[in-house]
Amino acid sequence: MTAPRAYPVRVEATLDEPLSRGLWLVKWLLAIPHYVVLAFLWFAYPFVTIAAFFAILVTGRYPRLLFAFTSGVLRWSWRVQFYSYAALGTDRYPPFTFADVPDYPARLEIAYPEKLSRGLVLVKWWLLALPHFVIIGLFAGGGSWLAFGNGNDDGFDWAAGGLVGVLVLVAGVVLLFTGRYPRPIFDFVLGMDRWVLRVAAYVSLMTDEYPPFRLDMGGTEAGVEPPHPQPHPVRAGNWTAGRIVAVVSGAVLVLGAAGLLTGGGTLLWADRTQRDADGYLTASATVVASGYAVATDPVQVTGAPDVFAAVGDVRLRATTTDGRPVFVGIGRSADVAGYLAAAEYTTLGGVSGNRSGDRVHPGGAPATSPGDAGVWAAKASGDGTQSVAWPANDGEWTAVVMNADGSRGISVRAEAGATVPALGWVALGLLIAGAVFLAGGALLIGFGAHRASRRPEAPRTPEPSTVDM
Repeated sequence: MTAPRAYPVRVEATLDEPLSRGLWLVKWLLAIPHYVVLAFLWFAYPFVTIAAFFAILVTGRYPRLLFAFTSGVLRWSWRVQFYSYAALGTDRYPPFTFADVPDYPARLEIAYPEKLSRGLVLVKWWLLALPHFVIIGLFAGGGSWLAFGNGNDDGFDWAAGGLVGVLVLVAGVVLLFTGRYPRPIFDFVLGMDRWVLRVAAYVSLMTDEYPPFRLDMGGTEAGVEPPHPQPHPVRAGNWTAGRIVAVVSGAVLVLGAAGLLTGGGTLLWADRTQRDADGYLTASATVVASGYAVATDPVQVTGAPDVFAAVGDVRLRATTTDGRPVFVGIGRSADVAGYLAAAEYTTLGGVSGNRSGDRVHPGGAPATSPGDAGVWAAKASGDGTQSVAWPANDGEWTAVVMNADGSRGISVRAEAGATVPALGWVALGLLIAGAVFLAGGALLIGFGAHRASRRPEAPRTPEPSTVDM
């Protein structure tokens, strides 16, 4: 019978007996330092993988330094998971390193590919891997670090549920009462862990060889010859703590830059393309209410000259949709509340299409028509479209729309707009800040990768001293 061919991802583990009966109950606490470090590493992991994606697309090669990082994160995660709740296979505390530790009970080796397909890189990490995602979803409980942060996953906890979690819990309970880890459970769990790690490497673009639909159980891959030694092995030891921090910090800056550039670009787009003929940026909604008035929540204005210098001219408009004359007014909130105290009116609490936040105040008709109320700082009434300017004064203000004759039943198209003359400068500032963050992040990532690429200097042998006699 022909032995199965070696897969480029080799997962090895040894059940490190004897194991403590109760230590597994607190390993979640003991592993917190690793979880903190891995949270940062897995934050940077997608950025490194994206960089590798473009490198493969252009050159057909996975940059060795990036390969050392991603394989190091997977190796580190596997050791922590083997120690904790993906296996509970050892009580030996995992080392804080990317490098392979030959005498640790859990090892992961990924053969470096000299050439990768430029076409496969476009589809293998999502489309081709879909059947495996279904399977490892059963193993891992529907979510794992393969999702690169989707949902609420921390990026490396694949033993939170699913079949792996259930079987490891059973093994822990048996260990607690008998002092022995059931070997059949260990072998089965290791087969599932091995499957997950193979898929992880495949969707991380580290190999073109499709993961086998095969459950290779046990700590060793029986009958599989180890990969041939690589003529130019990928070094992991040069990724020191400082260089890892530089790459992670750079990834944080790049993520912040993406937000700033997106925000700046959106504001610039609005400033250049979304103004009306009068230069206003507007938002509008159709307002229909059965009462006698529609009012906004009170708006507190402080430092009015400075506020309106930034916001510019503010305009409120109302256009009747039922043919009746419309009234628009703005007044101090206390005065408006007094005028509407006994009236049935609606306070707007939502936007067009989502009026669930509106509040209806019961009552009857207002004592006087709105034009005669004497509570308005600015008002306008008549047929068609009516507009008023916001009074640039400190205080708390409320805007009201009514029928000009004070009758019930409101149906208008309401619009609020402002010129916001500073919008272009705000957009430019965000774009500049985003460019600075992007440059800083790229420099930090480049610095960390460059330093990691330097070969360690060979230790110098001290020259024998001579003593003249």
